[in-house]
Formats: sequence, structure tokens, C-alpha cells
Amino acid sequence: MSNDNQLSLFDESSFNQKDLIPTDSKIPIPAETYPQMADLAQHCHICQRCELGKTRTHAVVGRGNLQATIMIIGEAPGQQEDETGLPFVGKSGQLLDKILASVELNPDQDVYICNIVKCRPPENRVPTTDEMAACKPYLLEQIRLVDPKIILLTGATAVKAITGDKRQITKIRGQWLEWSGRLCMPIFHPSYLLRNPAKDKGSPKWLMWQDIQAVRKKFDEIRNY
Repeated sequence: MSNDNQLSLFDESSFNQKDLIPTDSKIPIPAETYPQMADLAQHCHICQRCELGKTRTHAVVGRGNLQATIMIIGEAPGQQEDETGLPFVGKSGQLLDKILASVELNPDQDVYICNIVKCRPPENRVPTTDEMAACKPYLLEQIRLVDPKIILLTGATAVKAITGDKRQITKIRGQWLEWSGRLCMPIFHPSYLLRNPAKDKGSPKWLMWQDIQAVRKKFDEIRNY
């Protein structure tokens, strides 16, 4: 067989590895696979890399500024997110927007918000290890495309999925961590704050106020650098 014939067997017109990404979690997603977020979103909307693709209404890719300084990463979409295709739009999302506004951070301009997995787990259960592994390459591409200077990890699941740290969120919240050359801070998930509404000193809401002020301070330092 000639070299030309051998090469023709792998002609991109007949076989394109990238086209297979949404079909199987075993197919890798190398860095720089997607030139822009719209291309990534297109794959997410047809993705079947895990079982969650069979039960979703919409894939939930992200919202906010695609060039934001701050990226906020949650766990997974809930019912309202699944219905709308947007992350953090339910009660937790409304509280998150209020938290950001309390330090004059604009959800549309200053942050980009997404989740570890793009499809809602049944009954809002915690995503499985396999589900997170199947979706994480999409998330890594989102981080590359947005290129945030600060990443806020909301809740223990997000912290574990990104950094591998298995400590309780109460032990590590508010601490600056370095991951892949980026500043990360674990924070309470807004849903946890909704379940713990007290505002007295030392309460989760009081601690979140300390954390978001530290984030605002770091945001100003980076912006003015």
C-alpha cells in the first residue's frame, strides 16, 4: 500500500476524533480543542459521555463574562437550571448574585459561572466520580477559554473535583489555594447558606461575608496591578 493510500485512511473528512468527543468518555479532550465557548457548548448540548445525558432537559454550560477575572464553579445543575439551561438561577443562584452584589461584583461583567457537570443528576444527587470525570475535560477547556485569575469553588464537591482536596468545606473555606497557577478559594455553596440562615458572628453567612470581602480585595489588587 502506498503512503498516499495509507494517509487517506485517516483523512479528516472521513474520520475526525473531535466529532466523537460527545459520544464516549474514553475519548480525550486535549487542551485547545475548542477555539471558543460556542464550539464547546455545541458539544455539551449533544453530549452522551455519561448517563446524565439521557435524562437532561438542557445541558447547562455557563453564564457571565467570557473574559471574567473571577470564575465560580458549582457542583451540578438543579431543576430550574435544567429547565432554563443556565447555572445558578434558582434560590441558590439568587443568593449568589446578592452575595456578589454586596461587594459590588456584577454577575454579568465580573464573573463567569459554571458547574463541574453540565447535566442535572436525578433528584439533585451528588454527581458520581465517573460523571465528574466524563465532564471535567469540558470544564478544563472552559477555564482555559475564560482564563480567570481567581476561581471560587462552591462546596466540597467542586473543591474535590478540581484540586483533589477531600477535606470538609468548613476546614478549608476562605483559604487561598494555588491550582495550575491560579488562585482558588473554597467557599460555602449558597444552598448551604439557605439551610443555615443565622447571621451571628461565626455563622456560615457571617463567614461568607468575610470570604467575599477577601475576594473583592484580591480582585482589586489584580485589576490595579
